[in-house]
Amino acid sequence: MSVVHNAVPGADLRAVLPEGILAAGGMGVLLLGASLRKRRPGLLAGATIVILALAAGAALLGIGHYRLAFDDRIALDGFATFAKVLLCAAGAVAVLAAYSFLKQEEAPQPELFALVLFATAGMMLMASAADLLVLFVALETFSLAFYVLAAFRRGRRDSQEASLKYFLTGSFASAFLLYGVALCYGALGTTRFPGSGLMAASSVPVRGLLPVGLALVFVGLGFKAAAVPFHMWTPDVYDGAPAPLSGFLAAGSKVAAYAAALRLLTSAFPLLLPQWRPAIGAVAVLTMVVGTVIGVAQTNVKRLLAYSAIAHSGFLLVGLAAANPEGISGSLFYLAAYSFTVLGAFAVVYAVGGPGEERISIDDYRGLGRRHPWLAGALALMLLSLAGIPPTVGFWAKVEVFGAGMKAGLGPLVVVGVLTSTVAAAFYLRLVAVMFLDGEEGWASTVKEKVPPGLGVAVAIAALAVGVVGLAPDFLIELAKKATFAIR
Repeated sequence: MSVVHNAVPGADLRAVLPEGILAAGGMGVLLLGASLRKRRPGLLAGATIVILALAAGAALLGIGHYRLAFDDRIALDGFATFAKVLLCAAGAVAVLAAYSFLKQEEAPQPELFALVLFATAGMMLMASAADLLVLFVALETFSLAFYVLAAFRRGRRDSQEASLKYFLTGSFASAFLLYGVALCYGALGTTRFPGSGLMAASSVPVRGLLPVGLALVFVGLGFKAAAVPFHMWTPDVYDGAPAPLSGFLAAGSKVAAYAAALRLLTSAFPLLLPQWRPAIGAVAVLTMVVGTVIGVAQTNVKRLLAYSAIAHSGFLLVGLAAANPEGISGSLFYLAAYSFTVLGAFAVVYAVGGPGEERISIDDYRGLGRRHPWLAGALALMLLSLAGIPPTVGFWAKVEVFGAGMKAGLGPLVVVGVLTSTVAAAFYLRLVAVMFLDGEEGWASTVKEKVPPGLGVAVAIAALAVGVVGLAPDFLIELAKKATFAIR
């Protein structure tokens, strides 16, 4: 598809209207929270969801438009629209779960909702970035919000430790990415993606500084995606952060990182495919194997989900390495499937863990299926989806990604993916067995009979998305196939 340029290299507000709504909404939520005399998390949560809905509606205004805006630095296309709507939906589910967290624990309420909005705005901008500097600014925007969200339990040492580790390793990865941007600028003479105006994609130099610069940029993206060997922060951060926020971090950071990587590598630098595909393939193998092998040994449910996130990052890398239309659409479908699954899983973890999340070991889930069948059933559905067992949405996501890999001639990579998926099913099914087959010796018998309303709604939405899309995945798959780039 050819690129349609603006007559004037100025602003096309449709390209950044969703981000503008979220940024203004975040500041408005802070002012609203400061003006209230009493704690009103319900009001703030409702306002935040309305703002996310408005941003999603603004993103949908881009349907049918394939152009670049702001001097060819921001893309307005189907790919960005899909990612932005997905991020708004994930943010809304996270807000529902976080509302229950605020109701049960003393935490600064307006700041949490504002940070969710600011993080979503940064991730949206990253999905539509057609310039390396815009990509860097977007990454830092949502990273700063996540650093604070990870430490939202200010009185707990593990939360503070998680945030500090995330900040230090994140800063290190950002330095790699920024140095990579400098090398790419030295090779291209511009920070804009090739094909966006000044340089045709066919004239990109395939040797020299550019491959090294792209490799360093991928280090920064790989850190956000929790790909090995850039995954070290993941278990501690997922464990230390409040579970509803861990779910948002797991879903959102993957969507943003892989959206940026797909646009950068498959759309802007397809000529360098012979150089970057082997590297992506090697990282994919390491990520799948490390996430699966270490995940089997976990007894902490939050850390189990953290290593699951690492393994799923490897599966997504198969779609990225495929670098064909099927790989792009399959990756988008996978991101949507994983986002709702992991958000629902962490919401159940908070419901079982209770205030302070004191019950997060696998033994604490014994007998949950007898005392809380719907809660255990929802978590079992999420775990089966993560394992890729039909007819859940996770099964179709793996079919799409692995099918794209086979079409691209990446058979060995797909074999590793299938084998690690089979092994990973062991630690998902172990937790399912503990919930339904074991007695009530654990803390499950002390879980409140009534789950907080916001948390219950978040779990229900995630479970419906996983179950319904799993039974009828064609609609979402077709939407993902239509989500193409402005630069082709």
